[in-house]
Amino acid sequence: MARHLGSVCRLCRREGTKLFLKGTRCFTEKCAIERRSYAPGQHGQDRPRLSEYQMQLREKQKLKRIYGLLERQFRQYFFKAGRKKGITGENLLQILEQRIDNVVYKLGFASSRAEARQFVNHGHFLVNGKHVNIPSYITKLEDVVEVKPSSRSMTRIQASLSAVDGRGIPSWLELDKEQYRGRVKALPTKEDSALPVNEQLVVELYSR
Repeated sequence: MARHLGSVCRLCRREGTKLFLKGTRCFTEKCAIERRSYAPGQHGQDRPRLSEYQMQLREKQKLKRIYGLLERQFRQYFFKAGRKKGITGENLLQILEQRIDNVVYKLGFASSRAEARQFVNHGHFLVNGKHVNIPSYITKLEDVVEVKPSSRSMTRIQASLSAVDGRGIPSWLELDKEQYRGRVKALPTKEDSALPVNEQLVVELYSR
């Protein structure tokens, strides 16, 4: 699957908010948004008035970029959310949060979702004792996610875990640092995602 190979900091600048794509750098003064809060490009400092459609599109782009998804996969998630009971926008956020790469990131085993996706692709994680190497795998209630024993000495995993106390673990997850293990103890809610996104605008965009 194609991926964005350019500077991810430009994506944050384009959306005008932190998308936390660069790991720990996003929490320092080196963050691109802190240094240049305007959009990249020749006309980046212009402040055009956005139409209703443009506002909806920007919210969708934020969500896609935060979770590293392309349009086809994102659209599939949206339709899946629409078939579930409840509010479509909140269902969409819940599905995205339950992706295994996001769970690995939220548990503190990786410094960013992109790094978590790479770890999962390379087979460093187990779910309920079984190997999972598909980043889009959707975790379920009471699933146990753990680092494979042979991968626990990896420097990048160790560094991420050492910084997890400062970042915090969401209330719907439970972490056992000593055992390199986490558990999905509840289903995530809209408040748990804590994203700078208005998901209702995404629903309106796909409902046009």
